[in-house]
Amino acid sequence: MSDRTYWERHASHYDASLRVLGRPIPRMLELTREAVRGRGRVLEVAAGTGLVTGAIAEVSGEVVATDYASAMVAVLAGRIEALGLTNVHCEQADIYTLRFEPESFDAVVAANVLHLVPDLDGALSALRRVLKRGGKLVTPTFCHDETWLSAILSRAASLTGFPSHRRFTARSLRDALEAFGARIARAETLPGVVPIGYVEATFD
Repeated sequence: MSDRTYWERHASHYDASLRVLGRPIPRMLELTREAVRGRGRVLEVAAGTGLVTGAIAEVSGEVVATDYASAMVAVLAGRIEALGLTNVHCEQADIYTLRFEPESFDAVVAANVLHLVPDLDGALSALRRVLKRGGKLVTPTFCHDETWLSAILSRAASLTGFPSHRRFTARSLRDALEAFGARIARAETLPGVVPIGYVEATFD
């Protein structure tokens, strides 16, 4: 099963999985909202079902929310319509081939996706390209190797076809971003069954 096929099949019950993994989510949403507050134009990649989209749309000027699975985009668009948010545009897009002009966004949000991309540097390059100079990259990410429990659960999930390509700790996530050339502006480890490493970064 390809990565894309996995997400096409699981879009309808993705939110249900967060009942188990959801402990870090409220703090993640709080931090992400604050990171993009007042930003004019925000890109969200791997928006999924729109959990983060709704939160950031309330505090920013315009949000372009993308996902590469069409089923996810359908759920996302339905959620945005139900919320009555008129400043959100939803579209299907691959993180590696974003159609946007260079330096066209004031912030880019990539929530819980960096552990899923096959080519991490390629994904970060694509995000950096569309981010304005001085803009903020927000990358909260499930850190599957942060604790012994999360490591066990991650390896069990891989047996079901879950398409993870790397297992971060909060420290290794920050290290990967810094190795790419990012300057860490804020970092926090959010506890949970699978903790989230919350990172805000900029580029010089």
